[in-house]
Amino acid sequence: MALSSEQQTKMWAMLNQTRGQIGLTAYKDYIFGILFYKYLSEKATRWLKTALRGEETWESVYSQDSAKALDYVKKNLGYAIRPNDFFVDWKKAIDEDRFNIGMMTDTFGHFNQQIAFEAKRDFEGIFDGMRFDSADLGANAQARASVMISMIELLSTSEFDLSGGNDTISDIYEYLVAQFATVLASDMGQYYTPKEISDVMARILTNGRENQESFSIYDPTVGSGSLLLTTASYLANSHKRGSIKYFGQEKDATPYRLSRMNLMMHGVEYNDISINHADTLESDWPDGVVDGKDNPRMFDAVMANPPYSAHWNNKDREDDSRWREYGVAPKTKADYAFLLHCLYHLDDSGRMAIILPHGVLFRGAAEGRIRKVLIDKHQIEAIIGFPDKLFLNASIPVCVLILRKHRIESDILFIDASKGFEKLKSQNHLRPEDVEKIVDIVINRKEIEKYSHLATLDEIKENDYNLNIPRYVDTFEAEEPIDLVELGKEMVTLNSEIEKAEIDFLSLLDELAVTPDTKEIIEATKAVFR
Repeated sequence: MALSSEQQTKMWAMLNQTRGQIGLTAYKDYIFGILFYKYLSEKATRWLKTALRGEETWESVYSQDSAKALDYVKKNLGYAIRPNDFFVDWKKAIDEDRFNIGMMTDTFGHFNQQIAFEAKRDFEGIFDGMRFDSADLGANAQARASVMISMIELLSTSEFDLSGGNDTISDIYEYLVAQFATVLASDMGQYYTPKEISDVMARILTNGRENQESFSIYDPTVGSGSLLLTTASYLANSHKRGSIKYFGQEKDATPYRLSRMNLMMHGVEYNDISINHADTLESDWPDGVVDGKDNPRMFDAVMANPPYSAHWNNKDREDDSRWREYGVAPKTKADYAFLLHCLYHLDDSGRMAIILPHGVLFRGAAEGRIRKVLIDKHQIEAIIGFPDKLFLNASIPVCVLILRKHRIESDILFIDASKGFEKLKSQNHLRPEDVEKIVDIVINRKEIEKYSHLATLDEIKENDYNLNIPRYVDTFEAEEPIDLVELGKEMVTLNSEIEKAEIDFLSLLDELAVTPDTKEIIEATKAVFR
């Protein structure tokens, strides 16, 4: 069950009360990190209850053979937590007035030593955003401990109770990600894709394959991981361990940490996650060229919300397998570089969706040449134009391109969904009926006047391979013709009413008592109306 608006409001108010003088940008790293550690602690506690026998306790088993005990837990969870290092141990120390900042430093040091080898990619460095000696937390150890105590006590309240299972945990985490992204639009907004657009993309990508036994998904600019999770949510086997494999790559450290936390707090097991920390355009991943031989991993669905029109190093890229057949995107606009990277890693039977600025539809030169190849190869399936102000960090309207590698049909479906939304404060939002309409039209390839059009390849060639949506979807609404006769009658009537009002006004002036002081004013007023 999703969090109620009352729960959300209370949660955010409590969070703001506890952060003191710490800026939200720094605060988010600690609150997400500690919340995630609480989740891992409680997950380990639940697992230990099922694994321990009879009168055994974790402390007693650990004391007998610590190395063996830790290895056994790591084998099953991918990590292990030593006795006295659990989240509840911090809370107990606070209650007994013996907590100090060194306890947290020691805990995370121990945790980093107890990560299974096969889980290194998923857990290593995941808490690096928290620096317990940082001046962001306070000028001295006592001040920093005070801030940590407030966070631990906050996350110990009923509002942050994680016992409700993965749904509760993921609801709390998603709410906080969205809230921080809203407040810190310039800092986190770039990593957060609006839920409605994610839903549109996910439903299109999984259409007809919802019941597939196994499914692989990939986001080369993974951000907070929301696109991966939303896509998986429309697959029937999303709850089955090993059924869905999640792949992603992220250049920036903060979202790299957030995405792994987000996936695991949604119940995704570490061995189903493969998130890499690198620049997608600089380092082709996953796989790509191995030992001098091109061996790329292919996926059932690829989705991306890359940085728009980013600068990149396009020098000497002509032989790169990702772009060789199409051409290299300009150095000041990497949009097509990201698109072609996604397409390159798409399975022959798969489908991809990418969010890009409208400029990719009509800009010329290198981009025009790339676009022509994509069209001639019949790889663009649909183009959806969305309203502006949907994103937290960009007011410009964006479009979503749907592509497949091997299409027989050469037509392209154009949708102008720019007018279907509701305005909430300074942001626009797609309504459920808007999402439903877009998905239905794409899946069934419908034409609706002034909304969607199925353009033939000949039409597109006639437009010189320009894919600007207004060329194919005419949304112009003609104004009703003006009835000149009726307008003339209205003007005559209006003039008569004005003339009558002037006469009545002059009559009132005549009835006023004239004094030496008012005579000149009254005469001047009458002169205006004569």
